[in-house]
Amino acid sequence: MTKEELVTKLADMAGTTKKAANTIVDGLVAEITRVLSKGDRIVLPGLGTFSVAKRAKRKGRNPQTGEEITIPASKVAKFKAAPKLKDAINKKR
Repeated sequence: MTKEELVTKLADMAGTTKKAANTIVDGLVAEITRVLSKGDRIVLPGLGTFSVAKRAKRKGRNPQTGEEITIPASKVAKFKAAPKLKDAINKKR
């Protein structure tokens, strides 16, 4: 599903315009980004939890030259699905 398809579906479900639904989707993405960039987490019951994990620096290889390189430490976004979402995906009821 693309963003455009999501916006259309949300607009139909809420009985609102696509412009209003697009604003909501953009706001949701912006807020999730803002919260995660602070290192906090977001819990959406029935959907899951967005959080930040630390990735340690590690050794890697340049695939073109085979030269060993050091990949710097970084933070990555994580998502853990809620049991309700897992059950829906696996069609358990």
